[in-house]
Amino acid sequence: MNLEEMVIDYLSLRGQREVLLADYEAKDAELKEAMKNIEANMLSVCNDTNADSIRTQNGTVIRKLNERFYCNDWDNFKDFVLENKAVELLERRIHQGNFKEFISERQDDGLPPGVNVMREFGIVVRKPASR
Repeated sequence: MNLEEMVIDYLSLRGQREVLLADYEAKDAELKEAMKNIEANMLSVCNDTNADSIRTQNGTVIRKLNERFYCNDWDNFKDFVLENKAVELLERRIHQGNFKEFISERQDDGLPPGVNVMREFGIVVRKPASR
């Protein structure tokens, strides 16, 4: 198989995957919506009976409080973290874009302690531009 045939096959397979993914996502969204409606009804039952859990023959319904914390003033929060030496309040991951820019400005310094880099080549296939 020559390169031209590989590109044709690759683009065909990618197109097939896109169709499958779109079908899956549409059907999954329907199922998620149906489950969401049932969950709302079950939560209503728990709220009406003031129950944190209700056992049935087919399973147990548990009312659970979910908490998510978010920040609407990153500058103040950053100052708070630094003042309190509370770095553990942050997640352990490197912002890839910011780090890449940081390193590019300090190429001679090498990587900071504790940081490694993984580089690998990949392939991108583009359709020809419309003429």
